[in-house]
Amino acid sequence: MIINTDELLTVLQDALERDDFDSAIQMLEALRGPDQAVLFSELDDDEQQELLPKLELSDSADILEDMDDPETAKLAASLPTETIARIVDEMEPDKAADLLGDLTEQQKEAVLARLNDADEVRPLLIYPDESAGGLMNSEFFALGPQMTAKEAVESLRYWSPDGDEIYYLFVIDEDKKLCGVVNLRALILAAPTTLLENIMDRDVISVNVSEDQEECARIMAHYDLAAIPVVSEENIIMGVITHDDIVDVLEEEATEDVYRLANISDSELNPDSSIKEQLKGRLPWLYLNTITALFGAWVISNYEYVIAQAAVLALFQSVVAGQGGNTASQNIAMAVRALATERVGARAQRRIIIRQFFMGLLLGIAVGTVVALGVYLWRGNIYLSLVLGVALVANLSLGSMIGVLVPLGLEKIGVDPALASSVLVTAATDSMGFFIFLSLAAYFLKYIQ
Repeated sequence: MIINTDELLTVLQDALERDDFDSAIQMLEALRGPDQAVLFSELDDDEQQELLPKLELSDSADILEDMDDPETAKLAASLPTETIARIVDEMEPDKAADLLGDLTEQQKEAVLARLNDADEVRPLLIYPDESAGGLMNSEFFALGPQMTAKEAVESLRYWSPDGDEIYYLFVIDEDKKLCGVVNLRALILAAPTTLLENIMDRDVISVNVSEDQEECARIMAHYDLAAIPVVSEENIIMGVITHDDIVDVLEEEATEDVYRLANISDSELNPDSSIKEQLKGRLPWLYLNTITALFGAWVISNYEYVIAQAAVLALFQSVVAGQGGNTASQNIAMAVRALATERVGARAQRRIIIRQFFMGLLLGIAVGTVVALGVYLWRGNIYLSLVLGVALVANLSLGSMIGVLVPLGLEKIGVDPALASSVLVTAATDSMGFFIFLSLAAYFLKYIQ
């Protein structure tokens, strides 16, 4: 069960206000690592800086590992170098590298100089955060192919990793090149004298150290792997990515897609992010939206004479554009997510486009009929009702199809569909809606006046 943060936070803050650190520490140490991080994150900066050094090093490390990166870096930068070095020594190498990578160069080198495990952490700092190298843990269990099952089990028993659980036993040759993998179940069931080379799977699924983290997540999900080895260009094993790391990646990527659909960044959730940073992220898209909105206004301007003679049209043009945009937005979300999870193959794309066109057609008929009937009862003009109904059918049909076509097209030309789809589709559906509705109105103008 997930903890009730509000209740515990009140008790924890009361203890800190009384300088009763023993009670505060006892409360935190009674919680699991992720729960400790959630509760600790709710404290203000001064409380965090005062409490963290007083905790057991293992608890401090768990908290820093589970907190969000910006919060972790800010807290670490505020602590004495000696204190943060002792805590980082307790962290898994990949998590330690993530933390150090967010510090200034001077702070990073000062901490590294005091680390006992600096040799394990430093190599991980050369890889980008969102690569397999930046995600992997450099601690892994690997043995030679000539070792027996009994020897492997004994080695496994005496090996005591500081980090992740062991899911597979990797087999490497004398040059440390990955040549096989042994499932732990197969290892346990094998006869004691069986050589690892006789029970290992030689067809090892691995990722290159420079592979993007999203692709690593796709591969692990596709092959249902609990862990995946990371190798160099020479097939030398460098580390292992485990499923708990991938869960974080999937959450990050899904969140990133949602924010991109809205043309914002997740940094805006950080209370310490500056107004300047937020403006820098939002203004370009608002400028682009302004341009597309002005294009829609230009379309309307070509029908000023129509609106001047039948002002009632101004009441309904936004209905046509808005409904087309709503339908397209639904399909954008579907298409972007399908592309992100690779659920749409090349053969399926044409069927999806056609199906969404007919889906939009049916939606248009359903919505257009109701709206046309309502407008007829309201305004008593059958021609106005028909123009509005037909325009809705046309714009919902085309909008539904465009909502799929635009993300697919952007993906083809190498542009992130989550980043630009909403702006382009909104421009298209608004302009089409205005054009279709006002063109039909112009044709039937003498009956609408």
